[in-house]
Amino acid sequence: MSKQKLMRSSKEKMFAGVLGGIADYLGWDVTILRIVFVLVTAFSNMFPGIIIYIILWILMPEELDIR
Repeated sequence: MSKQKLMRSSKEKMFAGVLGGIADYLGWDVTILRIVFVLVTAFSNMFPGIIIYIILWILMPEELDIR
């Protein structure tokens, strides 16, 4: 049994692939996750959501695109 790792997506990315990687890891739809993230960030004064995204961008390794 192989364990799936949390990585930034190289296929489903708009900025850095953070939300695409999280959606892939959890098996969720990336569009829904993006909408939820934008709404939560907008209603929480923007700053915490942006900081969390940047921290995840730095900490999450990027998925290797093997063809």
